[in-house]
Amino acid sequence: MNDQANSVDERYATTPATLSSWSRQDTTWMLGLFGTAIGAGTLFLPINAGLGGFWPLVVLALLAFPMTFFAHRGLTRFVLSGREGSDITDVVEEHFGIKAGALITLLYFFAIFPILLIYSVALTNTVGSFMEHQLHILPPPRAILSFVLILGLLAVVRCGEQVIVKAMSLMVYPFIVALLFLAVYLVPHWNGGILSTASVVPAPSALLNTLWLAIPVMVFSFNHSPIISAFAVDQKRQYGAHADERSSQILSRAHLLMVVMVLFFVFSCVLTLSPAQLAEAKAQNLSILSYLANHFNNPTIAFAAPLIAFVAIAKSFLGHYIGASEGLKGLVLKSGRRPAPKTLDRMTAAFMLVVCWIVATLNPSILGMIETLGGPIIASILFLMPMYAIRKVPAMAKYRGQASNVFVTAVGLVAITALIYSLLS
Repeated sequence: MNDQANSVDERYATTPATLSSWSRQDTTWMLGLFGTAIGAGTLFLPINAGLGGFWPLVVLALLAFPMTFFAHRGLTRFVLSGREGSDITDVVEEHFGIKAGALITLLYFFAIFPILLIYSVALTNTVGSFMEHQLHILPPPRAILSFVLILGLLAVVRCGEQVIVKAMSLMVYPFIVALLFLAVYLVPHWNGGILSTASVVPAPSALLNTLWLAIPVMVFSFNHSPIISAFAVDQKRQYGAHADERSSQILSRAHLLMVVMVLFFVFSCVLTLSPAQLAEAKAQNLSILSYLANHFNNPTIAFAAPLIAFVAIAKSFLGHYIGASEGLKGLVLKSGRRPAPKTLDRMTAAFMLVVCWIVATLNPSILGMIETLGGPIIASILFLMPMYAIRKVPAMAKYRGQASNVFVTAVGLVAITALIYSLLS
């Protein structure tokens, strides 16, 4: 068995020279990870994070990188610990057995698929509002508009995983430029905003309570677990025995880009708006872009905001589709059916199109609850399952004893308990 493992390592290993040279494919994946994580949630993050006051926001800013990097690195290592070509559902079955594999696959699907439905609704609402208020044209009936939009995104999906990642990486560029433009545009309007709360240092119990409820917002604003499985499979195919090292490099650069860009945007917003205005934006259920457009009555922001939101939602939709389709295919295969790969792809795409179209057309108001219900599942898969595997799975024993394991486990428990508390409240 060791000889077989060594032959696999030799087959897929790359030379150190190849590993040391950063490739275009590595950049594509870095931007693809960024694109999946930084989406519509980013546009609400300044409101949710800023409401806690100055000091909790500073602590969250310091925790942002280690929270996101160590958690996603752990999930990547978990997928890499399986056989070559195995996705997350296969690796769970390999390490924990058939029943556990089926359960995790089911949870994985129901954690990601509701978010895909939310993006379908948000995309339809954004484009319809843009046509009506900015272009001053009557949008088509909601059923037609949602069908055309979702079909257009699924057309990109049909081109294959590599095309999805490339499309997302291309969409990242205008999104980064837009975030930078907005953050810089707000600089002359900085008036202290949240700094008014800096003079009041909260009591330790109050600070911990605020952080407890705010950490899930930060965690899921940077979440890109749906694309991690495909990312890890591709890294193992590209770099073999060096996949862990290269994937960690790509993840660290992607997360550094995320944290710097998003925190600059967040701080620029909260230094412009007062805590009362942030509370008003939350009460009106508006994204920070919509609130800023109304606040400044600026036609440039009013026109650019929905375009930015469209790009953010579209690229997040594509990234979450990879995870949702992977989970659905896993459920089909674990049910005992063995359709041909092309047939399975078509069945998956058809199911996604029909369900996303129906939900986007109906525009239900309960999707926020669905997202909240999916939150603890995502936290369990992203934070706790890889740490449990490090303790129990021989293939991951080399990662035991690291301080980051304790940190990831603690953040995962905090996120889950806070989400359950919010749901019960």
